[in-house]
Amino acid sequence: MSPIARLSSATMFALAASVALTLVAHAESSGIAKTAAAIGQVPATTLADPASAALEEKAASNVKAVLPPAVPAEGAAVPPPCSAPAELAKLGQPLTRTARLLAGGLPIKVVAIGSSSTAGAGASSPAASYPSRLAVELAEKFPGHPFTVLNRGVNGEEAKEMLARLDTSVISEKPDLVLWQVGTNAVLRDYALPPTSSLIEQGVARLKAAGADVILIDPQFAPKVVAKPATGSMVELLALKAKQYNVNLFQRFAVMRHWRQSQGIAFETFISPDQLHMNDWSYACVAKVLGSAIAEAVTRPVASAAAHRAR
Repeated sequence: MSPIARLSSATMFALAASVALTLVAHAESSGIAKTAAAIGQVPATTLADPASAALEEKAASNVKAVLPPAVPAEGAAVPPPCSAPAELAKLGQPLTRTARLLAGGLPIKVVAIGSSSTAGAGASSPAASYPSRLAVELAEKFPGHPFTVLNRGVNGEEAKEMLARLDTSVISEKPDLVLWQVGTNAVLRDYALPPTSSLIEQGVARLKAAGADVILIDPQFAPKVVAKPATGSMVELLALKAKQYNVNLFQRFAVMRHWRQSQGIAFETFISPDQLHMNDWSYACVAKVLGSAIAEAVTRPVASAAAHRAR
């Protein structure tokens, strides 16, 4: 090999060694600084490299700039508007206890008891259940007023099981308003109506004796419920008991039937794939309609109307 070739090789080796030493020194000094900061010898802020920080900030801003806007994907279905006939968004009786507390600026406690459609089966999360959504609706309708909404739904329960825990799950909470969703599982399991009727009577009597306003909630309008021959009779039974005991009935069955038969909304839009349970959209819409009904009932001019009738 010629001297020139040997010199070039040596030179190249020296340059490579110099670069390697420089990188090692930089890594060691950086590691020492980080270790010192970790044990408190120097402030951690002294470890920041302004040039690197600027590059990182620019990179982060670039990532944010290229994020797609939060809009539905092209071709995604747009949820239908939530609606119900005016007569279904109104309760037959005033909510006297709840109205009195509202007028006095006092806290109001709502307890929802029922089976899976109260517990929130079919919802994407507990926050999407109808009691949770109702809490949001009431907060929007009465800003600043303290409302508490407790979900005491249990999947698969029947009226007799709800009655068995009425004291511990509901009455012990000293509720001002009780929402009782009942009857669906009795229909699905082909139970005879008279025993369920008696249980509903007992439950309503106990809730009223505790001083709570009561709203009964009838079954959901879903394919597996509609297919049962006793469904219509159960809906009629709950309407009868509400009238007999002078409590309210929220006609969930009629509201959901309106979506399907009057608005033409497909079942898959408001019913889960199991053809039984509701979904996020229907839970939210039921809560909205129910919230409007409660708001109307607690702000209804009862005294003025009674005085007008007395004249």
